[in-house]
Amino acid sequence: MRIPNHIGIIPDGNRRWAISNGLKKEEGYSRGLEPGMQLFKIFKELGVKELTYYGFTVDNTKRPAVQTKSFTKACIEAVNMLSKEDASLLVIGNTKSPMFPEQLLPYINRKKFGKGSMKINFLVNYDWEWDLSNIKLHIKDNTKNLTKYLKSDDISRVDLIIRWGGRRRLSGFLPVQSVYSDFYVIDDMWPDFKPDHIYEALKWYDNQDITLGG
Repeated sequence: MRIPNHIGIIPDGNRRWAISNGLKKEEGYSRGLEPGMQLFKIFKELGVKELTYYGFTVDNTKRPAVQTKSFTKACIEAVNMLSKEDASLLVIGNTKSPMFPEQLLPYINRKKFGKGSMKINFLVNYDWEWDLSNIKLHIKDNTKNLTKYLKSDDISRVDLIIRWGGRRRLSGFLPVQSVYSDFYVIDDMWPDFKPDHIYEALKWYDNQDITLGG
């Protein structure tokens, strides 16, 4: 089976899962922590070189404060959990905003844990316009390599994006790196993650004709 070098993860459906299980919306976020670790370990074993998790966006912070606090806490816990693994960890997001958790500031420069054999990127307080803001300043520089001006320039092109929760949209996920990504949607909510989701997505990806426009 062909294994993508870089996989993007959009773990959606936490609030809907919470409601369907008789919980408050904000109680759904913490239920996504264990699935995130399971997914990391499976992909690491399969030889995936880079993995990007979509934590939360600047737009997400417009939600009620109790939800914002809950998903921020979940992201902090997720990064702390990943920091105990064999990974090279980077957190990307608008650090100038008060919504960026100060506990994650040590990770805005890539940090190596263990052998750092797998690159892990975590998008926290991320906004696609923020990511591209420097490009606007250099668009007249007569250079073909404008990607070096991305705030997320340390993140490589994404081969496959997997989204849980049934929504058919990217929600601003790394617009430059995902320009030629294959996009696989899982209808189950993120807290209902199971390993079969991964293997089904990879089986589907293996059958795609990857041309990158050529």
